[in-house]
Amino acid sequence: MRSPSSPSVLPARGLTAAVVLTLTAGLATAVPATAHAGTAPAVAAKPYMGWSSWSMQSSKYPGLNPDGDYSYLTEANVLRQADALAARLKRYGYEYVNIDSGWWRDKDWKPRYDGHGLQQADPVRFPHGMKAVADHIHRLGLKAGIYLPVGLEKEAYGNGKVPVRDADGCTTADIVHDDLRTTNGWDSAYKLDFSRPCAQKYVDSQARLLADWGYDFLKLDGVGPGSFKSGDNYDNTADVAAWQRAIAATGRPIHLELSWSLDIGHAADWKRYSQGWRVDTDVECYCNTLVGWENSVDDRFTDTPGWTRHAGPGGWNDLDSLDVGNGAMDGLTKAERQTYATLWAIAKSPLYTGDDLTRLDDYGVRLLTNREVIAVDQGDTPPARPVTPSDPQQVWAAKNPNGTYTVALFNLADAPAAVTADFSSLGFTGRASVRDLWNHEDLGSRRNAITEALPAHGSRLFTVTPRGGALATTGHEAEAGANTLGGRASIADCPACSGGKKVGDLYTGGSLRFNDIVVNRPGTYLIKVAYVSGDPRPVTIAANSGAGTRHTFPSTGDWGTVETVSVPVTLKAGRNTVTFDSGSDYAPDIDRVDVPSSPRQ
Repeated sequence: MRSPSSPSVLPARGLTAAVVLTLTAGLATAVPATAHAGTAPAVAAKPYMGWSSWSMQSSKYPGLNPDGDYSYLTEANVLRQADALAARLKRYGYEYVNIDSGWWRDKDWKPRYDGHGLQQADPVRFPHGMKAVADHIHRLGLKAGIYLPVGLEKEAYGNGKVPVRDADGCTTADIVHDDLRTTNGWDSAYKLDFSRPCAQKYVDSQARLLADWGYDFLKLDGVGPGSFKSGDNYDNTADVAAWQRAIAATGRPIHLELSWSLDIGHAADWKRYSQGWRVDTDVECYCNTLVGWENSVDDRFTDTPGWTRHAGPGGWNDLDSLDVGNGAMDGLTKAERQTYATLWAIAKSPLYTGDDLTRLDDYGVRLLTNREVIAVDQGDTPPARPVTPSDPQQVWAAKNPNGTYTVALFNLADAPAAVTADFSSLGFTGRASVRDLWNHEDLGSRRNAITEALPAHGSRLFTVTPRGGALATTGHEAEAGANTLGGRASIADCPACSGGKKVGDLYTGGSLRFNDIVVNRPGTYLIKVAYVSGDPRPVTIAANSGAGTRHTFPSTGDWGTVETVSVPVTLKAGRNTVTFDSGSDYAPDIDRVDVPSSPRQ
């Protein structure tokens, strides 16, 4: 969520820390977690669930902000939502009530600080103060969350003469760089200089204040690299480390969530120092609804896959608020609302809604309280990732510890379409038992695949239990001498690749042709492609002299990680060629292909 640093500037979101995941047959498999240093293991053992104020604060929906932008944020409104959460959603696992940006600012966005440069509640918004709000939330059996921007807010500097709490001799002049360089996503704060001991003491004082008030969660916003900023001024990894130390020193298990659009290149830092990180920009549309399909719910399908392996107990990839409960106010069709909730669940994102919990419609209640779908998010299942290319029709899946698979079908096109999940893309053939999680219905046995007709932006979510055998395939390495490289394509070292090599430089005409793909029967084969790509990249795949099909491969997160997707290719009996051509774009690097022993049935 974005938070305004001034009446005309909007900032943004928070996230979580994780354990490493390994990949088996292209599907994420959980690895036992290790608790972060200084963090109680109970914090972020699973993705958190709750409510956040930002979606309604930021919306232009009639009646939400009658006294001006962001005026929704008041003590009365927060407590009303807390009461509704306790009454309606607590029994399903929702427990955090998170207060977002603005609690220390008046309706004109003028801030309020104490004599030590620490944010204080605006007396109009929160007449009883922040501790009283946390106490009310706790009496409901819930947890209280609060928000701060990273850095020292400019208005708190006070010409450098403001003393730091519990830090003799330290003033605000002693905690920032002498040139007063700015930081965070809105340049609304001075960057703390952690080569100076007073800087840590200021963060300690912030953490102690939140702990004294009784808060259980902090969203630290505008963190970089990320928040659409890069460079030394916007590198806040030292701030995040300082916050981890400060929270540990309080003795209170406060969940630290980082926001927004965090740099995946620093994933190890976010995982080390926090319990969550926002992987994307705000989901809110800043319009007359809470969200919109294109602002930016649909972007998550592109931006989430690269982060998948970083999620696990101790830290989670945060996809932002889940606003699916208020019907027209959400700004989505019913199909879009289900798809939104499906992606959040299979990605194991925190499930926190920004809806008005006092006005949930029946469909929204069913989405938010479906125990089988919540179990996908909250249980020991790993996060899913695409097993097909990032085309309009997609299949995402994860292999679960009990041998079942979580499988989601998505139609992201603007018109109805059928979507098929081939069991061979999961690594097995034959029959499987299928359960529809949204509808709580056993669908019986399916052979080789599940196919469903989906509406525009529609989805289905299943648990698939294999009853058949393992898939037999023949592997072909990209670097094999029998293959043909075209254009700039070249062989490169790749420690993560199956043969220690890959074919890269597939750009502006670069191509890779496998010359010895031999099959016994003609038909369409679902070929599994192992590849490396630090960002989503397109490639045209063609068999023999036939026309090629353009596919976009999801990001693997960096240029040292291998993932797989399965693509249909029509082959003839005998020897075939299969070509990967970049065309005028940049294509992913190719590690190998695995060809099934028989075509699709």
